[in-house]
Amino acid sequence: MEKLKGPTAGCTTATCGWRALLLPQLNRQSLYVYGSEMAVEKECMRQLESGVFVIHPFSLIRSYYIMCMMAITFLNLIGIPMEIAFLDGHSGLAWEGFNVFSDTLFLIDVALNFRMGIITDDGEEAILDIKRIRVSYLRTWFIPDVIAAFPIGYILLFADLQYHNDDNPSKTNKMMRILMFVRILSLIRLARVSRLVRFFNEVEKVSNANLEVVRLFFRILSLFMMIFLLCHWNGCIQYFVPMLEEFPTDCWVRKENLMNATVIVKYSWGVFRALSQMIALSYGSMDAPTNYVEMWIVMVSMVSGCLMYTVLVANATTMIANIDPAAKEYKSKMSRLEHYMAFMKLPPELQLRISNYYQARYGGKWFQEKDVMDTVSSALKEQILMVMCSRLLRNVPVFQNRDENFINAVLLKLEYEVFLEGDAIVRQNVPGDRMFFIDHGQVLMETDSYDRELCDGDYFGETCMLTKGKHLATVKALTDCQCFSLSWDDFQNVLEGFPDVKKDLEKIMQLNSDGGLV
Repeated sequence: MEKLKGPTAGCTTATCGWRALLLPQLNRQSLYVYGSEMAVEKECMRQLESGVFVIHPFSLIRSYYIMCMMAITFLNLIGIPMEIAFLDGHSGLAWEGFNVFSDTLFLIDVALNFRMGIITDDGEEAILDIKRIRVSYLRTWFIPDVIAAFPIGYILLFADLQYHNDDNPSKTNKMMRILMFVRILSLIRLARVSRLVRFFNEVEKVSNANLEVVRLFFRILSLFMMIFLLCHWNGCIQYFVPMLEEFPTDCWVRKENLMNATVIVKYSWGVFRALSQMIALSYGSMDAPTNYVEMWIVMVSMVSGCLMYTVLVANATTMIANIDPAAKEYKSKMSRLEHYMAFMKLPPELQLRISNYYQARYGGKWFQEKDVMDTVSSALKEQILMVMCSRLLRNVPVFQNRDENFINAVLLKLEYEVFLEGDAIVRQNVPGDRMFFIDHGQVLMETDSYDRELCDGDYFGETCMLTKGKHLATVKALTDCQCFSLSWDDFQNVLEGFPDVKKDLEKIMQLNSDGGLV
């Protein structure tokens, strides 16, 4: 039989084709957790060998399931308050069908959670053991999920059918009271908001995208969705409470003459009053509350508005603080530098040159290049330096046609340096111990007999790097220059590992002992 390739390798299409949907997919998040494609494949084999029906947290079906449940949960949290407050039992067959479908789906969700793999808090392991999954779910979210999944939709559908089929007036009145009680009881389905929050957290964990960008996006999205739901619920409550009191003569609904208005008009006025109270504006309600129930509604709206504002400001502050930390660190370093220069009473011209140097060296973003290079693997470090500096070395005759390993060893010894316009990089007749490769910028090389301009890709100081002698020219920066340097000590360390190259260079130095190099 045909074998599957990739993560499901080792099982046949007939025996585990459907199980492939339950296995972890190869994406950014799974690679981040497990470290390599081979480790992801081992995780797939571990799940297949267990022989138990478990949905892996990083599986494709899990991702689509979460997205679907998020949409249905959000629709429930919008529609349930609307139905209770404004539709007055006339929601229609479509909405009742959606209610029954949602209740069924949430009951299935409760059952599936006993077979849903769990990502540990540290995000480094997926729990696939049935017993551990069951114990974890029973101890955490089982009771809230069962309450939120209580099948109110079935009860309402059955009660509506009995109400419409019964002609006895006394039984009809009794059924109406039961319907009202059940509709109020259906508010427990709003507990599904906890499920929505958990879905958002799970999407962050399993998303196949740039991790930090996705987390930031979903935090912002979840924040605004929660704020919208709070305003929406508050607007529905504004109308629902007077409806329960059968619209007393002094309630705001009668004052605004909304008794026979359309649902959209009633809802708009309810949300308008709620927002006016939540953000403490006076024109949402021209009059003071006329009874204690209305007074409590207004107070709850004000408190919820304060909490909403606090949460919004706190989250916005946190997000802003976490945006571009390198730029913030640069500004902090520059602030300390300015305090230092002022304390040392440095001349303004020198202070300006120091500030310009930091701008040219770091470009407004603070980073420690040595720390970055020390944390990556040696292979990646070689690749980074190969991209940045390989072309510079190849322009120098002593490095042309050399062994690739020798070039890589030299690349690892290069140091990045920045010089400002007007800086004297080297001076004539001054002992030197390093060679410079110009990455970007222009310099002027001055000797007693000639002047010469050098630019991107050129080099100078090779004699000092080879012999540790004196510079034969003065080199000044005509523009801001970004260079790489190679010291005599580092070059000698490299040559120790390549004796053939060392002998070859010694011959070249003997032939060019009195050449005109810098």
